[in-house]
Amino acid sequence: MTVATPTPPTLPRIIQGGMGVAISGWELARAVSSIGELGVISATGIDNLLVRRLQDGDPGGHVRAALAAYPDRERAQKAVQDYHIEGGRAPGQGYKRVPLPSLRNHRVAWELAIMGGFVEVWLAKQGHTNPVGANLLTKLQMHTLPALYGCLLAGVDVVIMGAGIPRDIPGVLDAFAQGQPASIRLDIKGDSAGEPVLLTFNPADYGFGGRSLTRPRFYPIVTSHVLASVLAKKATGSIEGFIIEAPTAGGHNAPPRGTVTYDDTGQPIYGERDLADLNEMRKLGLPFWLAGGSGSPEALQTAIAEGAAGIQVGTLFAYCKESGFQEDLRTQVQERAQTQRLQVYTDPLASPTGFPFKVVTLPDTLSNEELYLARPRICDIGYLREAYRDEVGKVGLRCPAEPVDAFLSKDGKLEDTVGRKCLCNALMADAGHAQIQKSGYEELPLLTSGDGVSALTDWPVGYTAADVVTYLRGGLS
Repeated sequence: MTVATPTPPTLPRIIQGGMGVAISGWELARAVSSIGELGVISATGIDNLLVRRLQDGDPGGHVRAALAAYPDRERAQKAVQDYHIEGGRAPGQGYKRVPLPSLRNHRVAWELAIMGGFVEVWLAKQGHTNPVGANLLTKLQMHTLPALYGCLLAGVDVVIMGAGIPRDIPGVLDAFAQGQPASIRLDIKGDSAGEPVLLTFNPADYGFGGRSLTRPRFYPIVTSHVLASVLAKKATGSIEGFIIEAPTAGGHNAPPRGTVTYDDTGQPIYGERDLADLNEMRKLGLPFWLAGGSGSPEALQTAIAEGAAGIQVGTLFAYCKESGFQEDLRTQVQERAQTQRLQVYTDPLASPTGFPFKVVTLPDTLSNEELYLARPRICDIGYLREAYRDEVGKVGLRCPAEPVDAFLSKDGKLEDTVGRKCLCNALMADAGHAQIQKSGYEELPLLTSGDGVSALTDWPVGYTAADVVTYLRGGLS
């Protein structure tokens, strides 16, 4: 059965980039969508984000309001009972954790991920009738299916995915829209030829069997026209457009194509081969948006002249008033931008994924080598764990940023642990939800941004998402 995909009357000229954890939260997405462009929530870390907001007291009652609209009222009420703390946590009190999911035991984490995805999209869609998108990371395979399903439950209009090759996702969207189970193949480190392991989500197992949902449009993030062509021809279902991301974009970057070389500071060097051929993109006949260094009206004008539908912008939205950045961090970055040059370092080691990761250099964050080395290594969230197969064929999960002895005991290599940072905890801290570990250690932030962060020099502290849209629209004729 073919699933009909609703076609909006017009495509957005501006897509607000998906930035996790919670930087592109529901408030930012709602602000952008309300004025006619595509606001995008991040579904990264959505289970922990849900329970941490509840434990911080749920100021304004937004999470509880969304959970009151959740189709399974009993499960929603249980989540509130289990995690909500009236008035918020006491000083020095750590967060109650989401049980770390395994391949065989992930029920609780997946239930919370469904609710988290629903809550974020439901809140972003309030007060207007315009489309809302959701961004997920392909690398977070253990957490993709339930978060994605929760977003569909709330009526998400567009799904955007990068940090990997999301070839299975169009078929997943088709299945979910029909109320059917869906699977993705688990990537197993160094074992591409082994027995496939599937991660399967069945809506019926969570009380949603047979429920028909609207199938959202799917825009994968690609760095090359070659990958776009492969996805267009071989994905498991329809693709409605592409986000073409240049290596100047924030967050995770695709590694340079071919043999990787580094500059004298240790950053990977990108060249012409790492840019998509827009002439080939036009031949695919699908809309595309340009991302990475596109945060200006001139960039929008150029993109449209090149045949693009528009641009995707992250950095300018990341530091606006409605973003989910902890306020003192956002203000610090903006004030430093006014007085000195901000440095963004493309770190080839920081991310446990092995992808280069852009880091804003700030003294009180994990970009400071001394603070990074002082942090006790712990893996208690586990989004970026990789699957591996041990010598007897059993599949397990490990993270290069976890305690070194634990990683080595899972057949990991010592050299893979060097320089790895716990992005899960650091990005939660960016959004004001830093875990306080049992030792008393409070997790520190680690900011990521596109190379265009220097443009903040021209923006006053407290600017809004509407200000960004107005500025960017200056490039439209």
